[in-house]
Amino acid sequence: MTINNKIPGYLLGKYQLIGTVTFSVLFAIVYLNIAIPFSDTAWFALGDSALFLMTLAYITIAIITLVVSRVLMYKSKQVIEHTYVSYILWCVIEILMICGLYTWLTIEATGVPQNDAINIFQRALKFASIALGIPYLISGMYFAIIDKNNTIRLMNYENVVTDEPAKPDTSMQKITLFDNSGALKLSLNLENLYYIESDDNYIKVWYTDNKGEIKQYMLRCRLKTVEESFKGSGLVRCNRKYVVNINKVKVLRKESEGYVLEIDNEAIPPLPVTKTYTDTVLSHFTETQPLLEPMDD
Repeated sequence: MTINNKIPGYLLGKYQLIGTVTFSVLFAIVYLNIAIPFSDTAWFALGDSALFLMTLAYITIAIITLVVSRVLMYKSKQVIEHTYVSYILWCVIEILMICGLYTWLTIEATGVPQNDAINIFQRALKFASIALGIPYLISGMYFAIIDKNNTIRLMNYENVVTDEPAKPDTSMQKITLFDNSGALKLSLNLENLYYIESDDNYIKVWYTDNKGEIKQYMLRCRLKTVEESFKGSGLVRCNRKYVVNINKVKVLRKESEGYVLEIDNEAIPPLPVTKTYTDTVLSHFTETQPLLEPMDD
């Protein structure tokens, strides 16, 4: 990993951003209440009506600033490929904005000369770097651990010694699903998997059990994580909602609105292929793979 690498998607998720802001605000309030007695430029007060209103205004504006910033961060991921550098710079700018707000209100609230602004800003920066920097770091580490535990893993048992009889026609690749505590919840052969469906922050894994019946397993995980985990395998993203096992596709058919995939199971409806993923899907089809049917009249 380098600092110019693309940032993991879990840091820009909606619930992760909400959690980061909430934890940061609570941490900052506790920290500032502890640190205020040691600062000669702090003017926060609960008893004095004027300073109390100023304190309330500062906290409110600071929270709104963080919320708006994180909303913009969440929206911007659609058009900007955030890296570790851009994410860190974004966090630094948030801290500088909060310090600038504090400096301005301090001059207005205490009447100190404006030429003291640099000194006030520097002291505010020291406190804000701790009050916001630490919760940002802790939140990032926490969500990294959660994301790792939620990752679907592709395991190859080809070189594992086992007492099970050899099955030459069976794929040796297995998919394993883990919960938040790291406990193994589901393990199945890749050949039994049909497709994986995105459902907000969860995924649904559709597969057949040992009786040949279609089953569904739900796990808190991002479909992007699945796509990255299975890169190079037979699992292919066909649109924003589905990752399909190409080996389970019976027919690739072109219709008026685009391509659709017919799965080798009548109980499963055809899966649409959007333009974004058309080339990727088509690249997996050769003369020996499922038939490409012409567009219906």
